[in-house]
Amino acid sequence: MNLHEYQGKDILANFGVRIQRGIVAKNAQEAVAAAKQLTSETGTSWHVIKAQVHAGGRGKGGGVKLAKNLGEVETIAGQIIGMTLITPQTSAEGKKVHQVLVAEDVYYPGESETSEFYVSVLLNRATGRNMIMYSTEGGMDIETVAEETPHLIFTEEVDPSVGLMPFQARRIAFNLGLDGLAFKEMTKFVTNLYTAYVESDASLFEINPVLKTSDNKIMAVDAKVTIDDNSLFRHKDYKDLRDLREENPIEVEAGALGLNYVDLDGNVGCMVNGAGLAMATMDLIKYSGGEPANFLDVGGTADAARVEAAFKIILKDPNVKAILINIFGGIVRCDRVAQGVIDAYKNMGNITVPIIVRLQGTNADIAKELIDNSGLDVLSATEFQEAADKVQEVLKNQ
Repeated sequence: MNLHEYQGKDILANFGVRIQRGIVAKNAQEAVAAAKQLTSETGTSWHVIKAQVHAGGRGKGGGVKLAKNLGEVETIAGQIIGMTLITPQTSAEGKKVHQVLVAEDVYYPGESETSEFYVSVLLNRATGRNMIMYSTEGGMDIETVAEETPHLIFTEEVDPSVGLMPFQARRIAFNLGLDGLAFKEMTKFVTNLYTAYVESDASLFEINPVLKTSDNKIMAVDAKVTIDDNSLFRHKDYKDLRDLREENPIEVEAGALGLNYVDLDGNVGCMVNGAGLAMATMDLIKYSGGEPANFLDVGGTADAARVEAAFKIILKDPNVKAILINIFGGIVRCDRVAQGVIDAYKNMGNITVPIIVRLQGTNADIAKELIDNSGLDVLSATEFQEAADKVQEVLKNQ
């Protein structure tokens, strides 16, 4: 579950991480009120107006701007709220901005120059350990830094049996070139950031940039946070942070129906029971010359109602030119699935997209007979290769 910047910062603040303070506004008038409140609380006279969408690179798309007075706050907020923001991390259609974060200006003059760093906490899947990735090149795309100057990216792996050790936090601060108060501030920042990551059951905390202010404070100016969906039963208050407007509407609808669905950019829809078989089916589609249009796992109860719901979800994608149903009958019998396909097909009426059904396992022979004798325009198969050939055939005929 992805969070907005302001939501991620709230979590960070709860764990003692210093943040750039801000207030969310849903219209220009609220933005002005937020700016006045920030001025009274922080003394800031300039404000940063930030579009709140689930995507990075907002500044490049015009979604982050500096306002030097209340008139500019109102004007800029009015321009950003309601705009369609296109960034390097959005699709070509972009994302509509529903709210902005009015934040304090933290790039104020002082005794030293400001510095920007990159710090993130995530899982290193190769080692099975949490990892802190950091760089002196904050404020930039970390992918660009990795490609052009990989020696400027450092990593610190954490032993899960002991957690982040004080010497590791100090090493991070040292590698970032800090000393004095800024050094102490960074060790505290990193320690609290890692605690926030672990305690909130996150899969990513990315802070870009982490700012060293002119008076040597260390704070999170941005926050990209992803919470592990599987942990939400432990964080019931986090569930309310989900913004469905930022998610694919088809995926949201599928989730409400209990279907595991991921929208892709292909032309062959697939309906499968089991994640492993779904991945193999996507390979099968590629092998047959097509591109998977989705990942859809109907689970172990593929009855008529569930199959019909899955059909409707798949057919919402106008790019789908064929549908491959690949079911392994273990707990659920193949003949039951076949009858579900037949019933769903009849209930839905006219389906113009070719359908290939591959059923293997318990009562597969009975299932094939049911499909073949149904009188419906459905092609049946029992082997992977046979299903691949039929997918290839229907794609060639279009």
